[in-house]
Amino acid sequence: MKPIQDIYPLLSSPREVVITTHQKPDADAMGSSLALKQFLTALGHRVTVISPTNWAGWVNWMPGSRDVLDYESDRGRAQAVLDKAEWLFCLDFNIFHRTKNLAQPLANMNCVKILIDHHQEPDIPSFDYGISDTSKSSTCEMIYDLITGSGHADLISFEIGECIYAGVIGDTGSFRFSSTHAGVHTLVADLKGRGLNHGKVHDLLYDNFLENRLRFLGHVLLNRMEVFYEYNTALISIPKSDLLRYHIKTGDTEGLVNYPQSIQGIKLVALVIDRDEERKWSFRSKGDFDCNTFARKYFEGGGHFNAAGGRSSDSIEKTVERFKEVIKENANLLS
Repeated sequence: MKPIQDIYPLLSSPREVVITTHQKPDADAMGSSLALKQFLTALGHRVTVISPTNWAGWVNWMPGSRDVLDYESDRGRAQAVLDKAEWLFCLDFNIFHRTKNLAQPLANMNCVKILIDHHQEPDIPSFDYGISDTSKSSTCEMIYDLITGSGHADLISFEIGECIYAGVIGDTGSFRFSSTHAGVHTLVADLKGRGLNHGKVHDLLYDNFLENRLRFLGHVLLNRMEVFYEYNTALISIPKSDLLRYHIKTGDTEGLVNYPQSIQGIKLVALVIDRDEERKWSFRSKGDFDCNTFARKYFEGGGHFNAAGGRSSDSIEKTVERFKEVIKENANLLS
């Protein structure tokens, strides 16, 4: 994989471009995709964003979101666009299987593939150009770096700034996480200088839900959370019946895994949700417990050191029992 800087001289030649990201895109995935689209469009490229799946309603305010194609629900149109692509940008994921049913079509594409991502253990051979930097707070920060590093800071519009800021606050926990290095605040200062209304973006991301979600959170924290103080671990397991009872939609469980981190002494938090085709895991940790290694070893996942995801084909009951077994295996690391 050649360094991302090698595409800078090529940006001036318009191309057919596709941008994609991981399934169920969050604020960073959607924000980075739409910010890059607007930047490349300003340079004269013909750009389409394709999401592998649907996405949370609370990112629909982002400029350009209405033009994003959902591969699952509009496969014919999406495939026609993929067939014409000269460049493929892969954002906020580093291995094709993170794109669900889009994985094989991406692997089959005969075009230039460009990676921009901040997760661990990238599939380097699958990409022609790119950057994989785990020190970055978010993929949105990396898109900001691409725009400014290529000498086009003047093209950071108000809309691009909103998209970038949304991804930065999403992936830094509103600047709480350790990934919030000094450069993140410098980036935000630059966006503020360009007119960013940060309060508006916060409201659209965090104060934009229906009443049922708040009642769902209360039910889950009261009835679905277990705390294992001997392992400094908290577990939330959500059956499909809860999702149906509270009419939970894509994105409504975002951030739920962070709540038990406020419990004194907790080192690892795990959230498992019973989806139709699989059980989806989210892991968060404090200190020196490696979520990435844990998720890869036990739950077919991965991510960052203190934040990772995983999956299981077992029933929710079996996967929960599996989790309880493996935290015992890791007792020395969790003490």
